[in-house]
Amino acid sequence: MARIDKILQLVKDADATDLHLASGSPPIIRKMGDLESTSHKPLTSKQVEGLLYEIISDEQIREFEKRGDLDVAYGAGDLGRFRINIFRREGGIGAAIRMIADSLLTLEELNIPDAVIETISKKSGLILVTGPTNSGKTTTLSAIVDYINRHFCKHIVTLEDPIEYVHKNINCLITQRQIGAHTGSFGQGLRAALREDPDVILVGEMRDTETISLALTASEVGLLVLGTLHTNSASQTVDRIIDVFPSDQQPQARVMLADSLQAVVSQQLLKRKDTTGRIMACEIMTRTTAMSTLIRDGKSHQIPGMIQTGRKRGMRLLDDSLAAMIDTGLIDASEALRVANDPSRFFAAANKNITKQTGRVPVMS
Repeated sequence: MARIDKILQLVKDADATDLHLASGSPPIIRKMGDLESTSHKPLTSKQVEGLLYEIISDEQIREFEKRGDLDVAYGAGDLGRFRINIFRREGGIGAAIRMIADSLLTLEELNIPDAVIETISKKSGLILVTGPTNSGKTTTLSAIVDYINRHFCKHIVTLEDPIEYVHKNINCLITQRQIGAHTGSFGQGLRAALREDPDVILVGEMRDTETISLALTASEVGLLVLGTLHTNSASQTVDRIIDVFPSDQQPQARVMLADSLQAVVSQQLLKRKDTTGRIMACEIMTRTTAMSTLIRDGKSHQIPGMIQTGRKRGMRLLDDSLAAMIDTGLIDASEALRVANDPSRFFAAANKNITKQTGRVPVMS
């Protein structure tokens, strides 16, 4: 057993999601979105290095020492799997370690509406799962892959950095490739995937022009492409994709996106009111003729209004999702205020809760 496993046990025992290692500090965990120190004694730089170098290969050590950072996945037996980012910092080496859930959640358990599930059944197009770091995007994408695996017979190629959930072939052939280990970059892997007879391609991160352009092309030529972006709403997602292209290429990019975009799921994780864990709120946009026209015409600012008129089709704004969760007692208004696209909608209710708890009246900035 590797020495780091004893520290990883702290994460599992505390039902935490993350572990941070840094010289001069005890291991720190993240639970319910908040950082908490552990009772472990502070670690020296040599101790942190020893813990991490014990679980990675000589080749990975050389890569890390050349680049200064490294993403790896680590399996610790009964403790489960972990995603680890190792990095150089002032004073030595640090690491951020994410615990990967033991089992996949289903789309139903994630409360993903039928409107999105219907888009997964299509042969081609682009489905994007967006949100900030630590909002559960990988969990949602893995649930989508699992759904396809159980309901269709397809070849799914995934490009991940690193591989987190390992999928077993059920009805599909699933080819999982890790950036760095199996291919040099998302763009390189995506270009190769187009020649690997895929039906579905998952792109773990769409963060540069080459990757986004190839993803749009793949979705146009008859493939279903799944991807992620760090955006907080459907309209932001459309703008982010278009903005990566040079100005002279943006009109064509709008046409390609309008023709291929099937759905956007923009999600946030929030603390449950009963403190039993966290729950996901999400904005849902799905393809309609009118929505495609807005994208093609560069009128992304009108997307929120179009989502509101599309509620019967299963679309919903993030703030409407938050309001429904407050009404059913799942979250506090203060949690909604923290992530809302229109905070003023929840300020009065959050103000009332905070005043009741602290006796102080907060001021909205």
